Amino acid sequence: MKMRVIVAMALSVGIAACAQPAAPPAAENKEAGKEAPARPAPPAGGGLAGSAEQQAKQAELEKNTPQLKVKEEFLKLTVPGQTIGEAVGVAKNSKGNLFVFTRTGKTATVKGSAASMLFEFDPSLKFVKEWGPNSYGAAFAHTVRVDKEDNVWVADEGSNMIIKYRPDGSVALTLGRKEEPLDWLERFVEEGDHLEGTPNARPGVFNRPTDMTWDNDGNIYVSDGYNNSRLAKFKKDGTWEKAIGERGNAPDQFNTPHAITADAAGLIYVADRGNRRVQVYNSALQRQRIIEGMGAPWSVCISPGATQYLYSGDGNGKIYKFSLDGKLLGWAQTTLGHGQSGCLVHELHCESETVVYKGDCSTWQVEKMTITQ
Repeated sequence: MKMRVIVAMALSVGIAACAQPAAPPAAENKEAGKEAPARPAPPAGGGLAGSAEQQAKQAELEKNTPQLKVKEEFLKLTVPGQTIGEAVGVAKNSKGNLFVFTRTGKTATVKGSAASMLFEFDPSLKFVKEWGPNSYGAAFAHTVRVDKEDNVWVADEGSNMIIKYRPDGSVALTLGRKEEPLDWLERFVEEGDHLEGTPNARPGVFNRPTDMTWDNDGNIYVSDGYNNSRLAKFKKDGTWEKAIGERGNAPDQFNTPHAITADAAGLIYVADRGNRRVQVYNSALQRQRIIEGMGAPWSVCISPGATQYLYSGDGNGKIYKFSLDGKLLGWAQTTLGHGQSGCLVHELHCESETVVYKGDCSTWQVEKMTITQ
């Protein structure tokens, strides 16, 4: 116990904050004259940039597909006494209020500072309130979604938690649980357990989850995520049901499932970002089809209405419009001239077929995009 206290105090003054180098020098990797085994290469799938062949194929597809005309409006969002931060999550409720999940903040009980705050703005973009202030699950924001009953859900990649808030802001349900910082320090400092790989996936436990959606019966689906590389399903009450997937590039495998959405028929669309595709499943987690042609999909959303459309966005600001059967109908380059690229589309919210909101973690912006043609 005394050692735990000492370690915790060390963290508070920054002594335990020094990270190990990603790869020690070759001379230090030798033991008894043997080279340390090489780490396995990541699975081939194209990744964010894509292979030369994939880039050429995508360029040809875009060349032969109509370019959408988009009116871009960067929203002026201000929060008293607070920086808006990386606007990684954006969603709206039935009243037209806007929710922005941001990477900002200064306190935490996790490894490092917190980077999750959930802000609400009214239809005139006036700040309403912060949701879940000083939340146990606030660590590293990823996405926010609003369900058909106006419950507000967040996926926090840092705390490994999914949190459901009722419309009044009270907590209704939590999935997953974050790792305690003292437990991590005990393994890392006291016991010398320097974790190199990814633990085996376990029921009900996330490893950097990214997004969530629901079918028509209220069952919950989670893209999980950066490390687990799977699609997880929970019953409406939060009871674990099953999961599918592992890291790879074959059908039913994933390489960073980064976003998820559902259509009116209850089909689930998983943005398999590192494999540059969207995999579509029914409620039994049986694959229905694979959609390609959107570069590396950072986010997906499906428009409401009698005829629905799938929108996808990549990190360099391109937006793609698909029919639900997978045909690319149009695309547009957005967010030019606003600073760095690489995370210009982090989450999309489809308000209608012609109005799509975008959360941007490169330039700390929320953008309203009106598609005029």
